[in-house]
Amino acid sequence: MTVPERLLSLSKQRPEPVEGGPERVGDQDEALDLPLEGVTVLDFSQFLAGPVAALRLADLGARVIKIERPGTGDLGRTLAFGGRMAGASSMSFHAMNRNKESITADLKDPADLAAVRDLVANADVMIQNFRPGVMERIGLDHASVSKINPKIIYGSVSGYGDAGPFKDRPGQDLLAQAISGLPWLNGSRDDPPVPVGLSVADHLASCHLAQGITALLVRRYRTGRGGLVQTSLFESLLDLQFELLTTRLNDPTVAVQRKGPRSAHAFLPAPYGIYPCSDGYLAIAMNPVPTIGRLLGLHELVSMTDPSGWWERQEEIEELIADRLRTDTRDAWLALLDAEDVWCAPVLTLEELIGHEGFAAIAMTQQISAGDVSLTTTRSPIRVDGHRLTSARPGPALGEHNR
Repeated sequence: MTVPERLLSLSKQRPEPVEGGPERVGDQDEALDLPLEGVTVLDFSQFLAGPVAALRLADLGARVIKIERPGTGDLGRTLAFGGRMAGASSMSFHAMNRNKESITADLKDPADLAAVRDLVANADVMIQNFRPGVMERIGLDHASVSKINPKIIYGSVSGYGDAGPFKDRPGQDLLAQAISGLPWLNGSRDDPPVPVGLSVADHLASCHLAQGITALLVRRYRTGRGGLVQTSLFESLLDLQFELLTTRLNDPTVAVQRKGPRSAHAFLPAPYGIYPCSDGYLAIAMNPVPTIGRLLGLHELVSMTDPSGWWERQEEIEELIADRLRTDTRDAWLALLDAEDVWCAPVLTLEELIGHEGFAAIAMTQQISAGDVSLTTTRSPIRVDGHRLTSARPGPALGEHNR
């Protein structure tokens, strides 16, 4: 059977759930009715934002079928985080494509493209994250797809939207962070721009895309109408900065002025920041400066009852706190401050986090295993009816489900 024949065979019928999907039992003994059970998603996306949006739908019960190019597949298969692989694909690929199926199709081949269009006719959701114009050339843009299947929910995520001078730039997380101004908010006055050390734009965009798709599925239930959901890395990072942008847009005198090395927010006064202890670091959030002064034995701060001074003398206050906290351990200061209900927390390293009882208590990990792949990874952060959502299947092998 040729690849197009296999695709056509798959598309002719409503797919049945495959083994290894989301667990039917969560934290309680009763079976879990997953909210997106029976929804079929075609995932044409690569790397992170699109695949993770599809993963969020899979965790909620949807059947997700990746459409990948023959030979190479999703480029994320070989883009290994830290150079770590699991079988033929990267660990990060399995983390964001677990609980999916994979079929291969050359979208430039007329026979394969025809078979994919037949799949589209039977799907509920389609996700893509190609650069603007690519899907139009293939004939799988929203306008074309909605003629094939008027009820389909079409989800599209790009780097910077489909208009404006940035639209054709590479939609990559660091580049989107740079354009959004986010690195300029991080760090202190004497630092260069400091990017967030994670793919924050991709992850936020995945949440927004999945939310929009789910909302349109609800609308389709009411009206029978399909729809188009669009977001971008750029819009997601602008939304993240809604407080700052709202303030600046309504008061042009407001400007970002990064503070000293202890400050953790350009628009919050002392003591908001991260401070060194003798063996680690402690984060202190919004707290009255006189209260901190009393608890730390800093008499200079006890008399600072006027909040305007917490802005005007911010760096002086922060350095006084830092010098005091350096004299003892992080846990000793935590014991003191926690007893007085001060808003504070330890700054944990990755190793400390994984070894902490708080990490174990939330049960945020799961095992995925099949063939030569066996990994511990994260689960869905959503709990439904008190159930944690887990699945045992790692990412699929390229074309594993063609038959």
